Amino acid sequence: QVQLAESGGGLVQDGGSLRLSCAASGRAFSSYTVGWFRQAPGKEREFVAAIRWGGANTYYADFVKGRFTISRDNAKNTADLQMNTLKPEDTAVYYCAARSLVTSGSYSSIGNYPYWGQGTQVTVSS
Repeated sequence: QVQLAESGGGLVQDGGSLRLSCAASGRAFSSYTVGWFRQAPGKEREFVAAIRWGGANTYYADFVKGRFTISRDNAKNTADLQMNTLKPEDTAVYYCAARSLVTSGSYSSIGNYPYWGQGTQVTVSS
């Protein structure tokens, strides 16, 4: 089992940048795929990005390609989301999630991630 805690959220202007971090505790973090999701007010939670256990494979939602970069440091038990060229529509609570490498199914599916952090607020002002 793994416990997750996000940090790095805040208020930023249109076009600005933020770096979110997901710190994991528990065993064998390096064997987990990590995903970032977000939920805006009144909307469903949606997939943002994912990175496989080794870090060589990454996946992004179309609306963040070229702006967001997911990375991980297994030695530090962290997974980060660098967000550049932020837009007001990126405003949401951002969550990191984890699933074991043996879990099958789409990386973008919320139901395939059993472990979740508490979320961190990102607000982009226009």
